[in-house]
Amino acid sequence: MRKFTTGVIALCTALLLATGCGAGNAPSAADNGAAKASDAASVDASTEKTETDSEAKTLRIIGTSDLHGKFLPWDYALNAEDTSGSMAQLSTALKEYRTDDTLLFDAGDTIQDNYADIFVGEDEVHPMIQAINALKYDAWTIGNHEFNYGMDVVKKTIGDLECKPLVGNVYDENGEPIADGYTIIDKNGIRVAVIGMVTPNITRWDSVNLADCEVTDPLEETRKIIDSIKGQYDVLVGVFHMGIEDEYDVPNSGVEDILKECPEFDVMLASHAHSLVEGETINGVLVVMNTEMAKTFSVIDLTLEKDGDGYKVADKTSKSVETKEYEADPEIINLLGKYDEQAKSDANSVIGKLVGDQLAPANEIDEIPTAQIEDTALIDLINDVQLHYTGAKVSAAALFTAGANMYPGDIKKCDTALIYKYTNTLYKLHMTGAQLKKYMEWSASYFNTFKPGDLTISFNPDIRAYNFDMFAGVNYDINISKEPGSRIENLTWPDGKPVSDDDEFDIAVNNYRASSHLLTPGEVYDEGEELPQLVEIDVRGDIGGVREIIGDYITNVKKGEIKPECDHNWKITGYEWDESLREKAVTQLKNDEIEIPSSEDGRTPNVKSITEKDLK
Repeated sequence: MRKFTTGVIALCTALLLATGCGAGNAPSAADNGAAKASDAASVDASTEKTETDSEAKTLRIIGTSDLHGKFLPWDYALNAEDTSGSMAQLSTALKEYRTDDTLLFDAGDTIQDNYADIFVGEDEVHPMIQAINALKYDAWTIGNHEFNYGMDVVKKTIGDLECKPLVGNVYDENGEPIADGYTIIDKNGIRVAVIGMVTPNITRWDSVNLADCEVTDPLEETRKIIDSIKGQYDVLVGVFHMGIEDEYDVPNSGVEDILKECPEFDVMLASHAHSLVEGETINGVLVVMNTEMAKTFSVIDLTLEKDGDGYKVADKTSKSVETKEYEADPEIINLLGKYDEQAKSDANSVIGKLVGDQLAPANEIDEIPTAQIEDTALIDLINDVQLHYTGAKVSAAALFTAGANMYPGDIKKCDTALIYKYTNTLYKLHMTGAQLKKYMEWSASYFNTFKPGDLTISFNPDIRAYNFDMFAGVNYDINISKEPGSRIENLTWPDGKPVSDDDEFDIAVNNYRASSHLLTPGEVYDEGEELPQLVEIDVRGDIGGVREIIGDYITNVKKGEIKPECDHNWKITGYEWDESLREKAVTQLKNDEIEIPSSEDGRTPNVKSITEKDLK
C-alpha cells in the first residue's frame, strides 16, 4: 500500500450535510464548432466572485469508487452479513465527515456484482443508483462494468441519476457524447472543475456492446477540456475510472500517463484497480484510490488562498477511512429494504442438490488453493457446462476466487456465484492447435518457475487468479521447471492423439477472455498474428450468463442432482522436494511459524515458494 501526506490543516467548519447533487449546473457550455471534448461539458451557473469572499477558504472532497452493488451490509452470494462496507454504512460515515465545504464524487463500477445484477434492466431505479441519489453525490463517472449490460442500461443509469454523470471519451452511434466530460461547480465561492473519463480498455471487455460507439483517447479529451476551460476554475479535480498504471500496455489507460501531460490537476480520484492509495503525488498532483464494495472512502482537504479574482490551492491533505467502523444508516436500510428482501429470496431459491463430497478438495495449505494446482470437480463442472451449451471441442475456465467451492446438500441459486463470481457471458471461438498451445502457454505463466529447494508451488505476483485458465477436452502437463512459454507438454486429444498445429476446432470461453485476450492482439497473440475467429457471442443468452447457465445445467440437464466428477486431464510436473521437509513446511505454515506472502496489492495469493531455507 502506497501512502503519502502532503501537509496538515485544521478545518474550522461545522459538521453539516452538504445539500444538492450537482445542483445549479447549466446546460452544456460547448460551442457547436468546438472539439468533441468541449461539447462534453456543463458549467455551473454561479461562477462569479464577490468582494465579500474571504482571503482564505477550505474545500473538502470525498471520493468513492468501485462500489459494486454493495447497497446494504450483506453478501448475497455467500448469503451472510458482511459489514466490511456498504452504502448504508457509508451514509453514516458521511454524516461525520461531510461539512458545508464538501463535494462528493464517485468514479464508477456501481451497479454490478454482489447480486445487484438481478435489478439491472428493471423499470425501477437500480438500488445502487437510489443510494447514490440519497447520499446526494455531486458527480459520478461511468465505470467499465456499467457497459456490461449494453448501452440501453448505460443510458437508463445516467437518466436515473440526480447528480452529474461524467464521461468525456465515449460517443454514441450518432457521434454524440453519452455524458458530459466535465462540470464546473460553485462551492461557497470556489469554482471546482471536475473532469470524468473511463478507461479506453472498455472496448476489450465489451466490444460487442460498444460496437456502434466510439471510445476515444482520454488524454486527448482531457487536454482539450482543460484548454477550453482555462481561467474558469479555481480547483481542478479528475474523477477517472482508471488505475494508476496503464493496462495491457495501452497508452493513456492509467492516470499516471494523464497527469504527466496534464499537471493542471490539483486532485485525481483514480479507481478500477481496487488498490488502496491514501495519497500519492504524481507530477505535483495528489492521487487517491479506494478498494472495492464501499470498504473505504477518501477524504481530501484543500486550503485555498486568494489569487487575483480567484483562488489557488495552497495546501492539500488526504486520508482513507474504513467504512467497517460505522453502523448502517437506518434511513438507507429502510429505503432499500425491499431490494434486500428480493435479493435474499432470489438467492435462497433451491435449484438442485450436490451429493457425495465437496467440489474442490480442502486446501493442504490455506494460502494455496488446491483448485489451482490440480484438476478438480469444481473446474470440471464449469467446463462441462460450457462444452454442453456450446457444442465446442475444448473449454477453458478459471478459478475466480481462492475460496470458491460448493458443498454437499441443497444448491441454492446464490451458490452458483460461489463457484462463478463474475457476470460473464459464454462465447464460442474457432482456433487452431497452434493458437491453443500459445493460449495455454500464456495461461501457464501464472506459476513461478520451480527452483531446487522449493517446498511449495507459487504464483506470479503480476498475474491475477482469474487469468489462469484450466482446459477441458484435451490432456496436458504443465512443467513448472521450465520457463514461461515452454511449459505445456504431452498435449493430446482424449484418445491420445497429439494435438497438431493444423488441427481446427471450436473452444468455449467467457466473454472477458475472448474480448480481452483471444480476439485482441497484445496479450496472448502478437500484433499481425492470425487470431482465433469469433463464432458466437452470448451463447444461450436467453438463459443468462455463465453463472445462470450453470444453474440451468444443474436443474434441467442434471435433473437437479450433481456429484463431484473429475477426469484429471491435466497435472503440474517439474517439481520435486524432500517429503519430510515438505511436511515440516506444512506444519510450520499451519502453526503460523512461517508465512506465504501475497502480492503487494493483495490480489494474488501465494507469490513466493516456501524453501528449505525458510524452515525454522
